[in-house]
Amino acid sequence: MIRVVFFGTPQIAVKSLEYLNSLKDIEVIAVVTQPDKPAGRGNKLTMSPVKQFALANFIPVFQPKSIRKEPDVQEELKKLNPDFFVTFAFGQILSQEVLDIPKFCTINLHASLLPKYRGANPIQRAIINGDKETGICTMVTELGLDCGDVCQKQVIEIPENMNCEELAIQISELSPKLLEETLNGLYSKTLTPVPQCEEGVCMANKVSKEETLIDWAKTPLEIHNLVRGIYKSPGAYFVFNDKIIKVMETVCGNSFGNNDFGSILGVTKDGVEFACKGGSIIVKKVKPEGKGEMFARDWYNGVKNKVNKK
Repeated sequence: MIRVVFFGTPQIAVKSLEYLNSLKDIEVIAVVTQPDKPAGRGNKLTMSPVKQFALANFIPVFQPKSIRKEPDVQEELKKLNPDFFVTFAFGQILSQEVLDIPKFCTINLHASLLPKYRGANPIQRAIINGDKETGICTMVTELGLDCGDVCQKQVIEIPENMNCEELAIQISELSPKLLEETLNGLYSKTLTPVPQCEEGVCMANKVSKEETLIDWAKTPLEIHNLVRGIYKSPGAYFVFNDKIIKVMETVCGNSFGNNDFGSILGVTKDGVEFACKGGSIIVKKVKPEGKGEMFARDWYNGVKNKVNKK
């Protein structure tokens, strides 16, 4: 029986925890997740999705504010005598003292094909950059940023209209089996991790607030990739009459546009067409400030007689 402590926080990690917990040859002996955080209009303390699953399945839960600085939690984890730590979108950096606790090692599930897109936002960056494929990999965690030896990889195609939420769902569904194969391979010594090649290292830095504002001087494809790359959270936006208009869905237009980037060229059956570098972009759905998501043409019909302040 392989004894595992699972480190994770958001919804994307739940399927992996659920799957590992269902296996006969793997025992999830504890879960480590982020502390409860205020959420919603009432700022009510809310448990992470990983914690919710753990409690529902009677798995002990630890919630350190910073596990590197909490020796009491580290001591409790040592007492559990784990074979592996498994991390998947945990949200904290582990110290060497923590990494030394499991008998074998700490395995991390990373949402890219390392060494490409090391860092916080690999899913978003792959789409923003217009990549046709990405993937998932399991790696042995070291102190550096996503630089450990790679155990296994799986390629995932990115269709031209897939957004980051849809890609995250696919990653969530494919990750459990890869984690199982990695744990069994390392435990039986039939799998040998491979050092990452330093050639091709690419960082996936967190998307900045400045990046979320649509730059109409970019090409239709660049804008389309940004919109789907940061879909909903944080979301790409433009400003109209001093109101933030989040853009939820786009398609590249066929017009040649003009040099007045950001100007509205007209309304099509698909949405509202904006001029941008080298062509046009059709905005299909928006979420105006203070309102719900709607079709862009419906939004435009309500504001078309007002001045557009880009």
